[in-house]
Amino acid sequence: MVTAAFAMNMQTVAQGWLVYEMSSSALDLAWVSLAQTLPTIIFSLTGGVIADRFPKKPIIGFSPLINGTASLVMGCIIMLGEVSFWDFIWVAFINGTAMALSIPARTALIPEVVGERLVFNAMAYNMTAWNLARILGPALAGFMIAKFAQGDTSSSVGVGLVFFILSFLYFTAAITVIFIKHHGRPSPRKKESAYDDLRAGIKYLFRTPVVAGLMLLTSVSFLFGTTLNTLLPAFNSDVLSGGPDDLGLLLTGMGVGAIIGSLTMAQMGNLRHKGFWLISISGFWGLALIWLAFTQNFLQAVFVIAVVGFLSTFTLSMNRSLLQLQAEPHMRGRVMSFDMMAHGLMPIGLVPIGYLSEVVSIEAGLATSGGLFIVSILIVALLMPELRKINTGYSRNYDS
Repeated sequence: MVTAAFAMNMQTVAQGWLVYEMSSSALDLAWVSLAQTLPTIIFSLTGGVIADRFPKKPIIGFSPLINGTASLVMGCIIMLGEVSFWDFIWVAFINGTAMALSIPARTALIPEVVGERLVFNAMAYNMTAWNLARILGPALAGFMIAKFAQGDTSSSVGVGLVFFILSFLYFTAAITVIFIKHHGRPSPRKKESAYDDLRAGIKYLFRTPVVAGLMLLTSVSFLFGTTLNTLLPAFNSDVLSGGPDDLGLLLTGMGVGAIIGSLTMAQMGNLRHKGFWLISISGFWGLALIWLAFTQNFLQAVFVIAVVGFLSTFTLSMNRSLLQLQAEPHMRGRVMSFDMMAHGLMPIGLVPIGYLSEVVSIEAGLATSGGLFIVSILIVALLMPELRKINTGYSRNYDS
């Protein structure tokens, strides 16, 4: 998890910096993000069916192999000076496809390994590993790009070297999967076709209100809460007048807040009224985005972004843990594939927000995103009373 997370977070800085330097377009950043997240809409349900039908270990192992190969090819293209905007598109699409097919299996494996009582702790520490990479990975990538550019912001040598390191990290992640002793074999059940499994997963979502409510909350979070992740290079450049090393520090600030959020979440296993806290903290996440829109001081921006990192990680980690507990064991792969597909909905909100950021201002885009997020959270809370009834989350009886 750590090596793959380092690769993904370093890639965020490298591709975001070079794409924006090539085009000076916030909308282009949105298109690259769309290319990476679109496969989650197309293939995540397939990944969920695969996770519930086959052993999860080999599924988890193939993804970093594909990502590592794509990163190696991309590094060579950049170093040869032949890179174009469309190269970032195809690499993003390949990486997104590999993730969509493997992450449902990776996430569904966790409760099988640790047991339901430790799911909140396990998901939190899983997020801690990811956020450790968010602290160090962006700073390392930003430093490398700035160091090898030597003041020439149009230089792509540092970005090419970062992609070579990404490749190494992905291949290392693939090797570590070999040492996992738990194979994650599927639950014994009646043999059905893959199509029947997919249809059963969709029916399960609609007839289980609390799972549907959690999924709707996840979708809203990715639609409007995560736009900052893509717009941050533009915010750094246009609002704060920062360089690649400053972008790395901003992402590091988000990572620091996120790791504090995940460690806090690790202590929340016995917290009661989790539904109330989940909805409330989601609302504060939206407020933090609006706060950032009115921030122009670099140090203040680092602090606010750290707050966003804390709130977003706490919210998403709690949501995902509750999904694991509320879903039937034989349905976990498909339920987590719906969660992954919700991540793929992000560009639906990101493209118009990116367009608004380009034609008006980055500040207007962030403020609009935060406002829409808060309104959406309130609507979900009103329409899905089952969410408010979630107590500890361990029992499918929401009041226990």
